[in-house]
This record gives sequence, C-alpha cells and structure tokens, in this order.
Amino acid sequence: MLLQRCFVFSYFCRYCMQQHTQHIRYMQRCLQLAALGNGYVAPNPMVGAVLVYNDTIIGEGYHQQYGKAHAEVNCLQSVAQEHQCLIAAATLYVSLEPCNHFGKTPPCVDAILKHNIKHVVIGCVDTYSEVAGMGIERLRSHGVEVEVGILEDAALYLNRKFFTYHTQQRPHITLKWAQTADGFIGTSTHRVLISNAISQRFTHRLRSSNAAIVVGSNTALLDNPLLDHRLGFGRPPVRMLIDRYGKVPVTHHLLQSTSAPTWVFTVREDYTFPEHIGVVKINEHENTLQQVLQYAYENKIQSILVEGGAVLLQAFIAAQLWDEAYVITNTAMYLQQGIKAPKLQGKTSIVHQFENDCITLIEPEKN
Repeated sequence: MLLQRCFVFSYFCRYCMQQHTQHIRYMQRCLQLAALGNGYVAPNPMVGAVLVYNDTIIGEGYHQQYGKAHAEVNCLQSVAQEHQCLIAAATLYVSLEPCNHFGKTPPCVDAILKHNIKHVVIGCVDTYSEVAGMGIERLRSHGVEVEVGILEDAALYLNRKFFTYHTQQRPHITLKWAQTADGFIGTSTHRVLISNAISQRFTHRLRSSNAAIVVGSNTALLDNPLLDHRLGFGRPPVRMLIDRYGKVPVTHHLLQSTSAPTWVFTVREDYTFPEHIGVVKINEHENTLQQVLQYAYENKIQSILVEGGAVLLQAFIAAQLWDEAYVITNTAMYLQQGIKAPKLQGKTSIVHQFENDCITLIEPEKN
C-alpha cells in the first residue's frame, strides 16, 4: 500500500512539473506576441494570447493597435475553421488579466465565456481600477478554472510603464544620456556627438517605446534637436520642452517641425508660438516637474523619456522621480572638461556593447 501511494505521488509530481513546463512555454509565447505591440497600443497595455489544444497551438494573437481588438479576441479569431470545434476544450493563455469592462472595445471576458472556454492561464493581474481582479472573478463565477502567476515577474516587467502610471498616478520615467569615458556629457559652447550610429538607433527605439520625450531649454538651444523617432517604430512620441522663460527661438527644429505633437511648458504670457505648438502655462512659484508630470498624467502620457540636459536630468534624480536610466558611455572618448554627467545610484547592469559604446541600465535599489 505504501509503495502504491509513493508511485501515485511520484506520478502526480511528474504530471504537475510537466504541466508547469507547458504553462511556462506557452506564456513565453504570449509575452513574445505582446511585445509586438510596443509603441502602438499605449495607453493600453501590451497583451498576447495563445489558445492550446492537446499541447498544440490552434490560435494566437496580440493587441496590435490602440482602440482595436484586444489580444484574446484576435487569438480566437485566428483559429482555423476546422479547429473551431476545439475551442471550448482548449486552454487559453494570456499575459495579462482579461478586461471585464466596456472601453473602446467590448470586454474580453465576454468573448471567453461566449466560446465556453473552461481553462484560462494568466501571467499577472491587471491593477487598472476598471479591471483589478474583476476579470478573474467573473470567469471563476462562471465555472472557468483560472490559474494566475505564470511568469508573473516577466509579465509585470513588460507592462511596467502601464502599471507605474496606474499605481503611482504619474508617467513612468526613463532617464537617458550619453557620456564620455571621463564622465562629461558635452560642453556649454557647442554640440558634441558622443554616441555612435548604432547607439543612436538604440536611442530612437527608446523614444518609440515611450509616449513622450522631454528636454530642457539649454539642450534645445545648444543641440537644436528634432526629437523624432525616424529610426524607430510606432506612433511618434509627444515632444515636451520645458522652457520656463521662452529662451528657445521659434526657428529651432523642435518648434518648427510638425512631425509629432509638441508641448511647451512656460511661465511667459507674452510669448507667441506657431499654431501647431501646445502651450502649457505653468506657475513660476510651484514645482515645475510636478506640474509637467501632472499635465502629462492627465493627458494619458504613460511614459516619458528624459533626454537632458544635465540640469533637468539631475532635477529628476534629486526629486527621486525616475524608474530606470540608460547611460551610453563612449569608452574611447575623453573631453577632460565640460558639463559633468549626472550622478545616479542604483542597481547597474550592462545591456549592450556597440563598438566603443557601452550601454548601462540603472534601476532603483529595492527597499
């Protein structure tokens, strides 16, 4: 009897391990699909879904564009006609909890229940107040077996900007700068090109994956940047210029180009901008960064890339208003003097090495 019990327990353990391995494999596919929506779906989260019958994928999809069908619907619609009869007996994997509210599209929970799916595996819970566990609760109330937490950390990280926006009521903030080997980001007299062409392409991808880019007036004056994402993908990010006293001439690229929406934050009442520029009046006696972030939050800007200059970057650091930072260091370039790079403490890891350029990711230390 004891031997029989040991055999049954051993079989049960092997079955659980096998099932867990399958869950991980299909959730990895969900996350791969979800990432394809990067730059296209914000302020919605990136979501991927896979439908599996008898260890075979019979349908898959992802949220492709803001305002269009969600991942679960695209997944179900992808199932071939000859496999439609298998949907009810299949397992649906989805990287984020299905929505249970009407937005620009109907609830995804409705589509799942309509197809009589009885088993749903979810990467992580959606903390957005309109969802926040209600999708899971409704599925379970209709007899659906729901498993949650498969590759949860990866699922949370993929949509970290979405979660920051909803849990902290502010945009997710990424800092970025390029520096020389001796720790300078440029000079006060002329523009210095520090990063190489490959790193510049990386920067454009960073821009593409954020809803907005912000610079200060000194950077706009000295570098005269376009702040576009011509080497990237997706919708153009909003360009935000903090120019409290109207120092940047309207002839500069940032104010002349119409390739992306542009907002200027200023205290001046008498400054005239081109019609396509969105002018945001700020209070000179209140915290500038808080006013900028509040306006961005109210206008559904989920994430901001801060590209400088040094004063603006250090202001975000001093206020502890940052979530991650990318530092591009040209290991072969030395300036010996100029504008010192910002000082930032955190968990550091090297993510790319492009010839002489070393790109480092810095994240806040967890308490």
